[in-house]
Amino acid sequence: MHTTLRRTALIFAAAALFASGCKNPVAPQPSDSDLTAAVQSKLAADPGLAGQPIQVTAASGVVTLNGAVDSIAVRSLAADDATQINGVKVLNNNLTVAAPVAAPAPSPAAAPAPAAKPSAAAKSSSAHPAPLTLPPPPKSASSYYQQAPAPIVHNAATPAPPPPPPTPVLKTYTAPAGASVSVRLTETLNSGTAQPGSAFHGTLANDITDGNGNVLYPVGSAVTGQVTSVQDAAHFKGSSLLSLTLTSLTFQGSRVPLTTDVFSQQGQGRGKNTAEKVGGGAAVGAILGGIFGGGKGAGIGAAAGGALGAGSQAVTKGQEVNLPSETTLRFRLASPVSVTR
Repeated sequence: MHTTLRRTALIFAAAALFASGCKNPVAPQPSDSDLTAAVQSKLAADPGLAGQPIQVTAASGVVTLNGAVDSIAVRSLAADDATQINGVKVLNNNLTVAAPVAAPAPSPAAAPAPAAKPSAAAKSSSAHPAPLTLPPPPKSASSYYQQAPAPIVHNAATPAPPPPPPTPVLKTYTAPAGASVSVRLTETLNSGTAQPGSAFHGTLANDITDGNGNVLYPVGSAVTGQVTSVQDAAHFKGSSLLSLTLTSLTFQGSRVPLTTDVFSQQGQGRGKNTAEKVGGGAAVGAILGGIFGGGKGAGIGAAAGGALGAGSQAVTKGQEVNLPSETTLRFRLASPVSVTR
């Protein structure tokens, strides 16, 4: 019978609470100070947040949490506790996670104390449990049944990654036709040994620029050229000749074609000096023939002296064109050359 009466009392209490909740469906919004105090009390009562420096501010239902906590789990626990308070509409979770600190080595655990034997009074109370009691109703019965809308939680925003670097703008520089190109030979060229079509090598002796101070190809860049024509200083064939042109340069592993004018150098030939030497030989022969043999001897001496002079010139060649290594030659571009960078 006592059990039936207890159940009936519970049913009437629940009905009274429900009726009271229907009369006050919405709880009043607490003030900013009350809301701040309520959230602080909730956080302070949670053992999982003990010792965490959390600051709470509230303004018109918007609650903001600031401070540095030990872990992400603590940060989430603080947000969960704050959103359980009536009146929190929006939560700005600005808590940050501090760098972890190395924990000290754990000390040996103490042996557990032996459990005490239950007393006779405790045995008696467990045999006869205390009657069921209901908790006191809240100040506002409507908050017991009326569920407030879930608060909106704003976590601290993750900083956006930096923008990519701008794409470099390429520009083309051009050295015009007629620009001077000086080359320092790295080998010796000679008209007596060079062959038409053979290659020769050197390096730039000056920068190739666009005329505005912008260097396209610097001093020291490797240069390749070609022997276009060659003439040996052979027997009675006039002056020697050596003609060259540039074909390409190499810069940073890339070959750049070049078109230039022709550099030519001519050796000193025999010309008038040869005739004078041949005639001089005949005159000396005639003088010697006259001394030793009279008129007839003079004629014979002149013929012999002339032959001697001509033979001497036949075995003497003209001057060869010789360009030693380190000689600087000057060319001019026959067509423009460009670079893009």
